[in-house]
Amino acid sequence: MKIWTSEHTFNHPWETVAQAAWRKYPNPMNPAVIGTDVIERKVVDGVLVTHRLVSSKWFFPRWAQALIGTAKICYASERSEVNPNEREMTLKTTNLTFCHYIAVDETVRYTPDPSDTSKTLLKQEAVVTVQGVPLSNYMEDLLANKISLNAGKGRQAIEWVIGKIDAEIKELASTACKSTDELLSQTKKSLDDITSTARRSMDDISSKAKRSLDDIEKFTTANANQRS
Repeated sequence: MKIWTSEHTFNHPWETVAQAAWRKYPNPMNPAVIGTDVIERKVVDGVLVTHRLVSSKWFFPRWAQALIGTAKICYASERSEVNPNEREMTLKTTNLTFCHYIAVDETVRYTPDPSDTSKTLLKQEAVVTVQGVPLSNYMEDLLANKISLNAGKGRQAIEWVIGKIDAEIKELASTACKSTDELLSQTKKSLDDITSTARRSMDDISSKAKRSLDDIEKFTTANANQRS
């Protein structure tokens, strides 16, 4: 049995990292994970509980394939809990494929960094057990090294997703600003049109009134001349 552990601090608040963790797959850093499917999701006492099936590709050397067999797609069961009040997200993953020979139990936990709550502490632990085949110790070392490599890619993927989230927020803000500018522009145009129409109406009224006064004056003058 091999036990692998790791810690990492993200320079982002817990809410941001937890959101990025949900959108972690697929990502270009670790294309081995090809999909996740939600089997069950519910809220229990304010805690989001989720069960997902993770599909991935494991690449074993030929000698290992001769011992345990091959599989085009490997599956793992992931059970997670997200507690927004306590600001804690925990994911526990167990492999389903090759489980007669290999057991990989991994726990990932995201919590605010105790020394700086504006940052997020990631703790990972994996317990690897290989049994029933020759070279079991060697295979455990091989799997532990693979987990360590994938963990590094996973941290890069979190940063990549956070970058995407920031870009989406900026795009939404830009779109909102454009919409506001367009609304203000349309409002100004409407006011200008109303003002212009009102001015034309007032000019027409003034012109008609002037013509009416001129006509009255002419009529009055004509009557006066007739009397005289």
